[in-house]
Amino acid sequence: MGEGRKTAIQVVILLVAIVFIGKLFYLQIIDTSYKELAAANSLQRVVDYPYRGVIYDRKGKIMVYNVPVYDIMVVPRELDKQMDTSLLAASVGVDLAYCREKLREARSYSRVKPSAFLKQLSQADFARIQDRLVDFPGFFVNPRTVRAYPHTSSANALGYIGEISSEKLKTLRDSGDNFYKSGDYIGISGLELKYEKELRGKRGVKYMLVDVHGVQKGAFKEGAFDTTAVRGENLYTGLDLELQKLGDTLLQNKTGSIVAIEPSTGQILAMVSAPSYDPNLLTGREFGKNYQKLALDVSKPLFNRASQSMYRPGSTFKIAHALIGMQEGTLTPETVISCHTSPMHCHPHPSPQQLTGGIIYSCNSYFFHVFKRIVNRGWSSSPFRDIRVGMDKWDAYVKRFGFGDKLGVDIPNEKRGRVPTIGMYDKIYGENRWKFSTIYSISIGEGEYSVNPIQMANFACAIANRGWWITPHFVAGIGDGRKLDAKFTQRHQTGIAPEHFDWMAGAMEQVVLAGKTVWKRGTVIDSITISGKTGTSQNARGKDHSIFIGFAPKENPKIAIACFVENAGFGGYAAAPIASLMIEQYLKGRVVRKNLKKFMTDKEYLTPIERAVRRAQRIQDSVRGLDSNRMPAPVHIVPAGSPAKPADSGKTAARPQPAAVLPGAGNRQRG
Repeated sequence: MGEGRKTAIQVVILLVAIVFIGKLFYLQIIDTSYKELAAANSLQRVVDYPYRGVIYDRKGKIMVYNVPVYDIMVVPRELDKQMDTSLLAASVGVDLAYCREKLREARSYSRVKPSAFLKQLSQADFARIQDRLVDFPGFFVNPRTVRAYPHTSSANALGYIGEISSEKLKTLRDSGDNFYKSGDYIGISGLELKYEKELRGKRGVKYMLVDVHGVQKGAFKEGAFDTTAVRGENLYTGLDLELQKLGDTLLQNKTGSIVAIEPSTGQILAMVSAPSYDPNLLTGREFGKNYQKLALDVSKPLFNRASQSMYRPGSTFKIAHALIGMQEGTLTPETVISCHTSPMHCHPHPSPQQLTGGIIYSCNSYFFHVFKRIVNRGWSSSPFRDIRVGMDKWDAYVKRFGFGDKLGVDIPNEKRGRVPTIGMYDKIYGENRWKFSTIYSISIGEGEYSVNPIQMANFACAIANRGWWITPHFVAGIGDGRKLDAKFTQRHQTGIAPEHFDWMAGAMEQVVLAGKTVWKRGTVIDSITISGKTGTSQNARGKDHSIFIGFAPKENPKIAIACFVENAGFGGYAAAPIASLMIEQYLKGRVVRKNLKKFMTDKEYLTPIERAVRRAQRIQDSVRGLDSNRMPAPVHIVPAGSPAKPADSGKTAARPQPAAVLPGAGNRQRG
């Protein structure tokens, strides 16, 4: 029995030995890969970065694409110990201090993992140093792409990408997103941030054989273990590039914003924030220097005034009061009210007026009484009780228009604005210590009320659609299937009957045609019926802000618009003509009133300080040459029916207003 066990053990040992000998024979004689690796000295893992998705306007014109760049990577373990650092610095065109610092950082990060030594070299720069790298083992090239822009428009909407921060990297990894590693690029703002997951694609990996000098000798096992990068999905937006360009032109030498929306779909046609910046400044090797310059610019070009600036709506909000009053039955089109210029001052006009006249002349006294009828209807014997019940009803209507909360626009950092509430006034004045006479300034869109331009353009959409609106959005489709989030197709109802909107559209048409608060010659367009309303928003630190909202044509509207021009005075003489030129461009495909276009383009609405600062900045930019970015050849995916290559390219933040306004505020108000 013992002898048999001994024999069995010997057999097992023999079999194991045969297996190991066979495996060794295979590895050393049959499989030559390890021999190749030994001769080549190294196997290099190279990340294959995908093309980021391209962004198009509504007509298929490219707004953002990709250009090739090259990162020079270093693996500290493979560096020649006798390497001449001075010669390396001279060969690649950097100073010695930079060279030593990057090598120190690389060794600190890892001796065996590659890290970036020199980032985002253009094709021309890489060609100049390519042959010299052969003399420096441990260095290799990692091709990738960065963003480029054939046009200088829409920078604040499109956004930009940048190197991921350590904090962001940790946050993503903690949430289970392990896509990124140190040194990768990610969307930082605008659509680039909002649609990062759709745009980024999927990385691939290539395993390359390199010799002792770091020169690639081919793919390991003919690429058997390689994975292919998958390009990001393209974004197809509702933006109209030509309309956007016109808006940028019209807001030259001005501070403000224009937002245009297609009412039937909620697609944003144009979103202009002025002053803005050339998006090409925030790409490539000069990103850091240019970003710092833009961030320190006192006119805040990185600040998106369309979604982040807060303004009082001024007389444009009289439309909301009229609609709410008609729905509540406290007002009809035939309601006659006299203008006594008390307790609220008003500009001279015929009196008394029915509702149409109140809107055409933008009568402050008229809407003082309209608002009073809505919120102070004698619900009880107590004026304090009355105002609380009335304000609750008013607040519910106003929020259905999309005010006082984020609309859900598909760009980050949208502000919610402010709708005055009972809780707010209790906090300011104390419970049962305020009544209508305390807050009546909001009857003309002043006081504690604040909105942003996107909300006002959306308000114009609600009127154009006769009582409903769709969440404003930029992207009309994602990828080849043109996918779209369902929330961008849902209608939001205002709770006000369509017949009241029908009447209001006609009254707003008369505002433009009568020309009582609007510069008629600068607003009326042949063959196009515009319905609109002007506003003049009080500004405690300068001239009032000029506002206009409207839509066209009156029947079956194709465009709704809001225009804000800071420090420009009355709404009818700055914002209204600019908005009408935008409407003309979109509906006719060109601007016929070229003299008006030139006049409004040349018109300057800046404070003396802003004027001096911008003049100094223009001189500085000219000296530094920041306005002359040459664009390299694009790398992009072109869908059927789109152009084969990109078409040729042709402020201070909103000032804070007082939290509370005393009774009688708004005396300077004019529509």
